[in-house]
Amino acid sequence: MGKVLIIGAGGVGSVVAQKCARLPDVFSEITLASRTKEKCEKIAALLDRPIKTSQVDADNREQTVALIRSLSPDLVINVALPYQDLSIMDACLETGVNYLDTANFESPQEAFFSYKWQWAYEEKFRRAGLMALLGSGFDPGVTNVFCAYALKHYFDEINYVDIMDCNGGSHGHAFATNFNPEINIREITAKGRFWEDGQWKHTEPFSVHEPFDFPQIGVREKYLIYHEELESLVKHLPGLRRIRFWMTFSQDYLTHLRVLHNVGLTRIDPVEFQGQKIVPLQFLKMLLPDPASLAACYTGKTNIGCMISGLKDGRLRKYYIYNVCDHEEAFREVRAQAISYTAGVPAVVGAKMMLTGKWSGKGVFNLEQLDPDPFMEDLPAHGLPWVEVFQEM
Repeated sequence: MGKVLIIGAGGVGSVVAQKCARLPDVFSEITLASRTKEKCEKIAALLDRPIKTSQVDADNREQTVALIRSLSPDLVINVALPYQDLSIMDACLETGVNYLDTANFESPQEAFFSYKWQWAYEEKFRRAGLMALLGSGFDPGVTNVFCAYALKHYFDEINYVDIMDCNGGSHGHAFATNFNPEINIREITAKGRFWEDGQWKHTEPFSVHEPFDFPQIGVREKYLIYHEELESLVKHLPGLRRIRFWMTFSQDYLTHLRVLHNVGLTRIDPVEFQGQKIVPLQFLKMLLPDPASLAACYTGKTNIGCMISGLKDGRLRKYYIYNVCDHEEAFREVRAQAISYTAGVPAVVGAKMMLTGKWSGKGVFNLEQLDPDPFMEDLPAHGLPWVEVFQEM
């Protein structure tokens, strides 16, 4: 059994807290902390067992250190903003506690996504005898494990990977984002990037797209964007020739986004307004619906998976593995939409792997570096079943 501190009380944090609370044999004591303690208390009221709640500003390392020391947890689960990854990792190093997150560090001043800042902590965590698990969400996270599982069981060499994320749901709003608007819009308006023939190649936003027939959803147009798991999978998948990430968007969504971009509301640099500096994207975030508020009316399903091809015993093979998650079912279970559900459940499974010793090590790890089997075995039991489709070529 282990004590955990969960930092972050948004949609994902709520799912993580609820799922952890249902596993008392693994998570013996739970504390949920956020900048706003009231959010933590509302989540705690949903649970069938008592948990502790606390206020913490995760940007403040000293404050985070003080909280961790007062609780002495075995693991910190970071589901706060990606901006706060490094300060929380620093706090874990200072207090001697293992660390887990669901998304890589981002700088508030630059729309650039890279693991380089967190990978730089490898030696510090190794010397401290601690484990940091990076990107234990769905994408990144489960998609990384899908690739590792495929390599372990079905391929001698993986050559091509297409990671595909489709939200076929409807929330009834003219325009909204499924997770933090600031992070979401920064991510999808950046230039596309993919890896091919030993180098990174760039595309203009939304310029590369094609249709795909997603199981249980149907044909949707998917767009090539950059996502952080590409960076780690390039590093850890031998024989890789190309890897890309695709996400679906409706034409209505793209039209709204283009208008917002054209009038400057997606800018991340401060502008002068009535004698004070404001960041347009942060102002836009305040106008858009809270992603957690979408859950009650969300219908439809998500489909996230990997199309993988490579060699097995000298023969070409194609393999498709995916998960389908239903928005309404997620709401019935944990009062969250499927986007929060698919990010939160893998964080709980990753934490369980660490606390039970099925995953262990000293240093900084991405999920594909660890044994995929126990993680894959646990996913269906905790609400994320997966489907495999094989095709010999």
